[in-house]
Amino acid sequence: MCGNEKAAPDGTAETEGSGPDVSSTADEGASQAAARLGLSSGQVIQEFGYDDDVDADLRAGIEAVTTTELVDEEYDDVTDGAVIWFRDGDGDLTDLLVDAMTVLDDGGPIWLLTPKAGRAGHVSHSDIEEAATTSGLHAMSTFPIAADWSATRLGTRGRGR
Repeated sequence: MCGNEKAAPDGTAETEGSGPDVSSTADEGASQAAARLGLSSGQVIQEFGYDDDVDADLRAGIEAVTTTELVDEEYDDVTDGAVIWFRDGDGDLTDLLVDAMTVLDDGGPIWLLTPKAGRAGHVSHSDIEEAATTSGLHAMSTFPIAADWSATRLGTRGRGR
């Protein structure tokens, strides 16, 4: 029986309510959002800037997509990608980006997650660009990823020919 069914006195299943299970719909939404980050099963993703305000569903979605737990800032082995939660006032973004690249495998994505415009802690795109450029990166794309968060993919600058 599914979570919304219960046994009737005659042994058949009765359904409580109708429509999709809200928790599984939220889980699917978080997994779909995490899938937009281009991550895949088996990848080791390092997380920076964890705090009480991070989007727990998105974190769970990332772990579901990668089938691994996020590793913390102290992890010192090679990683396949980085997720950085950053708010205005969190310190020096350039330093944090350099730290994220320390154990990152060549070509691994760095996702900078910042509060959306109008939310406390919002970081302007020009501040993101400045920190990225100073650390040898550039912003590739930005889109809403969760209710209060935007995602910006940062990549290394290719060599010109």
